[in-house]
Amino acid sequence: MPDNSLSSLRLTVQTEKGAIVITPSGDIDLNGSPALRAELKKHNVKGSRLVVDLTGVPYMDSSGLATLVEAMQASRKNGWTLVLCALTDRVRSIFAIAKLDSVFTIVPTKADALG
Repeated sequence: MPDNSLSSLRLTVQTEKGAIVITPSGDIDLNGSPALRAELKKHNVKGSRLVVDLTGVPYMDSSGLATLVEAMQASRKNGWTLVLCALTDRVRSIFAIAKLDSVFTIVPTKADALG
């Protein structure tokens, strides 16, 4: 099991315009993805809108991607909405390479995600 104490990932959670906004800061990697996964599971509520603002994420590895895929699958199964926004070019390229950029709802800004 990864040692989360090694993670540089920080998570901020706020409610804005009726949506829950999770803003990770730092790398979403093997050490950081368990914290993000736990936070996403806390908000797995039917009818909710969850926005993940990736502005502060310079790097994401396959474990981070898997965490978001798991959340997307849970959202479809349980009737809540997941929106990703403000991906850096590097993170966006990971989604494109994995051909997941057309599977997720991805918008350019947090304002777009909340609109």
